[in-house]
Amino acid sequence: VASPTASANSTVISSGNFVNGEHPTQGQVEIVTQNGQRILKLNEQFNTSTSGPDLVVVLHRSANVIGETTPPAYPLKEGDYTVLAPLKEYSGAQNYEIPENLNLNDFRSAVIWCRRFNATFGSAALKSSS
Repeated sequence: VASPTASANSTVISSGNFVNGEHPTQGQVEIVTQNGQRILKLNEQFNTSTSGPDLVVVLHRSANVIGETTPPAYPLKEGDYTVLAPLKEYSGAQNYEIPENLNLNDFRSAVIWCRRFNATFGSAALKSSS
């Protein structure tokens, strides 16, 4: 079932809303299949703090990253996540390709993470659209 925001040639696999981690982070994330490519999309309402160097978009194995990590930084453990790409913009709509060899069933949330200081800015649990 495609969501109203999906175009005719894209299908929403899962989606979620960001919750705050170390810094306020908001907006929605969708993982879609579009023309045979899997893409993580941040929507136009996406916004996070500009105070972090080396921010990256990651997929995480836990659906409750913020609840299962320690404040204030909410550090991630090696092996619990995979880095998709550096964050392109602190706000607004943006897309990130997901490698074909990645099993999406292994990952249950999308995270904005400061790699340099191991600080989670925000996390969104992914709920399946099926």
